[in-house]
Amino acid sequence: MSIERRVVPLLRLVLTVLFAVLVVLQVFSLPGQFAHLAEESPEDAGLRWPLTAVSIFWVLCIQVVVVATWKLLTLVQRNRIFTASSRRWVDVILGAIVAAWAVLVVVFLAVGFAATDPGLPLLLFLMVVVIAVAALLMVVMRALLRQATDLRTDLDAVI
Repeated sequence: MSIERRVVPLLRLVLTVLFAVLVVLQVFSLPGQFAHLAEESPEDAGLRWPLTAVSIFWVLCIQVVVVATWKLLTLVQRNRIFTASSRRWVDVILGAIVAAWAVLVVVFLAVGFAATDPGLPLLLFLMVVVIAVAALLMVVMRALLRQATDLRTDLDAVI
């Protein structure tokens, strides 16, 4: 039994659980958390909706990555991973990562200029760097996929 036949179903199970948790987070937990924040700290009540919107946007970006990964797994199972359609899904993943990163940079700058304690800006900076690394890795993976697809196309043309 090939490794794909064992790993793909397991990864799909984990992606399903992750997506379900993200929906619960998006619909119940985040709005409730920021509503509670507004009640407990009336001076921070103005942050309720911006924080809710940004947090839900980030969860949405993760959900897009989950769905695109699911689609790529389908292509792996069908032995169609080295096709143009797989590149589109990798581009979707890259787009979601870049969108999340861009919003994080804005949040980092807003928090960084207003912070009196370096803890939160440092944590946000670390997240900016980690997500930038993820985006750059996806760029490399996309280039590798393009090269492999081109090689497979060339090989199919020869055969």
